[in-house]
Amino acid sequence: MAAMNVIMRGLGATLVVLLCLNSTAHAAGLWEQLKKTVGVEKKEPGTDSGSAVSDLAQEILLEAAREALAIPEEEEVAIGRQLTGSLLGAAPLVDDDRLQEYVGSVGRWVASQSERPGLTWHFGVVESDDINAFAAPGGFILVTHGLYRMLQSESELAGVLAHEIAHVAKKHHLEILQQTQLVDMGGKMLAKPFADSEYVQEMIGDGAEMFSRSLDRNAEYEADRVAVVLAARAGYDPFGLPTVLQDIGRLAADDSSVQLLFTTHPHPEQRLAQLDEVIGDRFDGLGGQTLEGRFDRMGH
Repeated sequence: MAAMNVIMRGLGATLVVLLCLNSTAHAAGLWEQLKKTVGVEKKEPGTDSGSAVSDLAQEILLEAAREALAIPEEEEVAIGRQLTGSLLGAAPLVDDDRLQEYVGSVGRWVASQSERPGLTWHFGVVESDDINAFAAPGGFILVTHGLYRMLQSESELAGVLAHEIAHVAKKHHLEILQQTQLVDMGGKMLAKPFADSEYVQEMIGDGAEMFSRSLDRNAEYEADRVAVVLAARAGYDPFGLPTVLQDIGRLAADDSSVQLLFTTHPHPEQRLAQLDEVIGDRFDGLGGQTLEGRFDRMGH
């Protein structure tokens, strides 16, 4: 298996080089050869070994592509800015400077505890009765007014923002873009440089699909775990996010305010179960702050 990994990485790196040289036809041919070599198309009846190897092929190839074509931070920020601009065109910021500054101050403090404290982070509350929050690459975080009105403490706000911060820190949305644009199993291959601003626009479209598309469940679970840790590092009660998930979970599935959230995320009960399995009683007695008194209710 180790030898196969080396071979696969070599083939993956070669494919990436061809992509960078705009040799799309040669890259497509190599991909077809790669699939046949590792048994993607030919699998013995009654076995799943071919599937296992093909999964390995795809995983290693995507890893090679990510390493060779990692999006520079300035491009990541450009993508996030365009995505956020598209969303704000449909749902503008709440006209309340005090509220926006308050949410931004909490968000920046929590983000400073993340693995990407150097990003210029942006936070805002948008005019929408939906209960949701959004993250875009490059440090752009938006919370709906509907969700903000549900919150009862600063620790709950910190937990919600920490979940979105985790998506940015772990580059979950960039992975979606890379997987759908770098290697399309239908044969479409990326052959344009990231520095091409027109390509950036083509890559993300008008932003609507990006914000409505579901992330992988594991990405959501990872963001929940990271959020609890970030909140604790920032001095908040780490159970702020779980409390919000409990409140959302009590809402009916046919409630229009949570339909998009329930469509794009695992159900809160599943998320809480995953958190409970991972963290157990590790944060019990930590003594973090909830700060109900400092919570800005101007947005309520």
